[in-house]
Amino acid sequence: MAVGTLAVGMSFIAGTFLTGIYLSVFSTERTIAAVAAEEGFAKMRIFGLDPNDSAPKTTAFVDYDDLAAVPDGEWMYPSAPESSAKQYSWSGICRRMADGSDLVQCTVFVSRRTGGVQKFWKRGAGTADLALESVDRPYPVRINVSRSSTTAENEIVILDAVSSDGTDERTFVSNGSILVDDATGHMYRVMERSADEIGKVVLDRDWEDGDLTADSGWMWVVPPVATGGKNPGVAVYQETLRFARP
Repeated sequence: MAVGTLAVGMSFIAGTFLTGIYLSVFSTERTIAAVAAEEGFAKMRIFGLDPNDSAPKTTAFVDYDDLAAVPDGEWMYPSAPESSAKQYSWSGICRRMADGSDLVQCTVFVSRRTGGVQKFWKRGAGTADLALESVDRPYPVRINVSRSSTTAENEIVILDAVSSDGTDERTFVSNGSILVDDATGHMYRVMERSADEIGKVVLDRDWEDGDLTADSGWMWVVPPVATGGKNPGVAVYQETLRFARP
């Protein structure tokens, strides 16, 4: 009995240590992500946007690297040349707040490396091009979503693949993924994938954007490694930046 009691006690202690390690790693990554995001917003200000470019529009986001030429190394964190441990990267999307406005809603996704030489998904440039391409770092990708009359207020359905190569984009979303609505910039965290319906996910709050029962909408998410694996997304941040016109 004494040995059994000791074994039960040690198992509880071991579980406490594992929880502590997880929370420590989570806290560290969130701290790093906040700093990396601020660096990303600062670089958006530095590299700016072309005032003659009609994108981004008020109705949809555009990949920031489709709007500005940013050297590859500037996407990594830390970006200092002498730093060799570049374990994190940032990527951004932009949406103009109003037609002709200098104010742009910018969203920065901070992601981690998942080990080894990995490839990630990225959508081809242009909103009409649904082709996916393989790239060297995580990017946010637009995915198609919908709701039905029977869907709960805090649920949406990730639709089947829309890419030309037939990749099942329902696998792009997992527990803990952060979704950004393409039309408004509102953010939702995925709490659970439904076991009963393929593609259905439970959100951390009720859906408050457009009516997806009449017409499907679009969300942005950072997909896992192209060959399958851990979700690289750490955190998502938003700021409204002013890009002055000459």
